[in-house]
Amino acid sequence: MSSVSATNTGGPTAAVKLKTMILYGLPPVGAGYMFCIVSLYVMKFSTDVLLIAPAVMGLIFGISRFWDAISDPLVGYLSDKTNSRWGRRRPWLFWSVIPVFVSFWMVTAPPESLTGMPLILWMGAGVILFYSAQTMFIVPHMSLGAELSDDYHERNKIFGARHAGWVLGYISALATMYWLIKAEQAGPEQVRALAGAQSIYAGIFSAILLLACVYGIRERSEFAGRGAEKPWTAAKDIWQNSHARLLLIVIFIENLGGAVITILTLYNAQYVLKAPTMAPFFILAYMVWSLILVPIWMPLARRVGKKRLWIYSMVVTGFAFGGMFFLNEGDDLILIVLASIAGAAGGCGGTINPSIKSDVIDYDEYQTGERKEGAYFAAWYFVTKSAYGVMLTVTGFALGIVGFMPNVEQTEGVILMMKFLYGGIPFIFYLAGAFLLMRFAFNEKEHGEIVAQLEARGR
Repeated sequence: MSSVSATNTGGPTAAVKLKTMILYGLPPVGAGYMFCIVSLYVMKFSTDVLLIAPAVMGLIFGISRFWDAISDPLVGYLSDKTNSRWGRRRPWLFWSVIPVFVSFWMVTAPPESLTGMPLILWMGAGVILFYSAQTMFIVPHMSLGAELSDDYHERNKIFGARHAGWVLGYISALATMYWLIKAEQAGPEQVRALAGAQSIYAGIFSAILLLACVYGIRERSEFAGRGAEKPWTAAKDIWQNSHARLLLIVIFIENLGGAVITILTLYNAQYVLKAPTMAPFFILAYMVWSLILVPIWMPLARRVGKKRLWIYSMVVTGFAFGGMFFLNEGDDLILIVLASIAGAAGGCGGTINPSIKSDVIDYDEYQTGERKEGAYFAAWYFVTKSAYGVMLTVTGFALGIVGFMPNVEQTEGVILMMKFLYGGIPFIFYLAGAFLLMRFAFNEKEHGEIVAQLEARGR
């Protein structure tokens, strides 16, 4: 197996090999593909193809968040406590392969014989299993990234590789989504056939990428067996960590704004702009610029600072999304420009955000003597999914209240509600998140001092 420089020596790590970063960035390609389909298409697939009421689907996604409150911290805690010859994280990546495959197939290829309540129960089980399976992968994978290097700026490269892989997965899913939308014009049978076929191919491809990461990366042995003794102890430590607590609030607020864009992009394209087949191109504009600008965030972070750069990106993203409130039929080009601006700024968060989180975990080690990346990333992942669940529930009920009906011309009230949700909500929450992030006080100098003291203690 390949290894990280200084891996398994018990000492500090700095430069991470290019091969390691590539291997680390492979699994998010498959995960990004699946999340794109589930986050952007499954809601519309459920309402317009399966004919499940939007409020029901919103409730399903909302209920799944209650299970996340148990599963996410449990996976984080158990990942921290896992002790095997493969390390703490890689066994979880390996065993996530099958549930990831099965759950994605369930939500995109329900049996045609199911209707009514059995279909609703199937989709509910599929959604809950999908997010649980993703937790099995994402929390250990993010934790592994935090462990690959202690260097304040090297982590930007590690999570830049992860973000690039994630965006590549999203971009590849857009082609599938384009053909799914086109298939809607031919009827639900064609949509179901295409959705079922892509679920099989995507599952196999994702499994290959996951296994390559598991085989190709070693873990740092000095972190083994250093998780929290009890899950509630880990939760208490996270909340008492003032830096982590602030990030939990900021990430929740930021994702309230981003979630509604994810939920309503297809609806906005079809019912507001009257250009349903353009939806993948709107998303593509966002993702392409998010990917292209990944390399610039590392040198900019050195020059401007991680926190300040992240704040700037949230403000720009908020204004770009806010401008979408004013768009109407025929404004396709303007939306592509705004999506490009939002993607250019939003890619910064995907790179810098987890790097800052990793620094905060070092602060926790300084305070407690434990290494519990799993518990921390589980908490941050839970609030991210919670924000999505909250907005999906709110969006489903809001559209139901104003009288949304699938596949018909919408009333002015429905259009106005869609525009407010799609443009106004992101503007409000992104700016609120940026304002709160200004209070974050853990900088490069303090992180360097803490890492030096950890090494002096004989980590």
